[in-house]
Amino acid sequence: MSNNEFKILLVEDDEALRFIVKDNLQQNAYNVQVAEDGAIALDLFENNEFDLIILDVMLPKIDGFQVAEKIRKTNEQIPIIFLTARSMTEDKILGLTIGGDDYIPKPFSMEELLLKIRIFLKRSQSQPVTNGSVSKSIQIGSFEFYPDDLSLTFNGTVRTLTLKESELIRFFAENANKVLSRNEILEKVWGSDDYFLGRSLDVFISRLRKYFKDDPSVKITNLHGIGFRFSVKK
Repeated sequence: MSNNEFKILLVEDDEALRFIVKDNLQQNAYNVQVAEDGAIALDLFENNEFDLIILDVMLPKIDGFQVAEKIRKTNEQIPIIFLTARSMTEDKILGLTIGGDDYIPKPFSMEELLLKIRIFLKRSQSQPVTNGSVSKSIQIGSFEFYPDDLSLTFNGTVRTLTLKESELIRFFAENANKVLSRNEILEKVWGSDDYFLGRSLDVFISRLRKYFKDDPSVKITNLHGIGFRFSVKK
């Protein structure tokens, strides 16, 4: 799939930055639509299909966090990259908790943004949601995990996962009952082990514990100072 087949929604209220980012994305052959506030972003999202969203946090009318929350209610799969000028760790963790896949603090280099875009588009394209065909499942206790469909099923109830949640569950399932260091998890799933991603890992671990809580045979144990163990009793 060529870049010009990928549609990106860029949401940024700073006119100069919006122009620069849009221009660079178009130079890299991406199909880009822009919004200068949260209300316009939601309207564009509801009336178009996008492959990735670049979302500023501080927006007029509806802020980036609220936009992401609304998007996640109807689409769990689309990658969302937050742009943030805020230095507060809590804000960055909130963005990831809401369902953002990653964030880039301002100021940032276009090379960094383009790299992250390529990574997320490649991952999302490698895990298509199947339409009517049978996808391969992974048994995790009483759960059926369908990585290709980004879904987790328990007693007939299907939970739709984000791409990052699915990648983390897959990595845990492939390494069930093993001790995994935090750095190892971050490198394998996020491709980096920086401090803020370490904090976001805790958010995702908390989320997965809630998903698996209905089956006591599936546990994620925090090994203080070491990492985690994803255990599945047979």
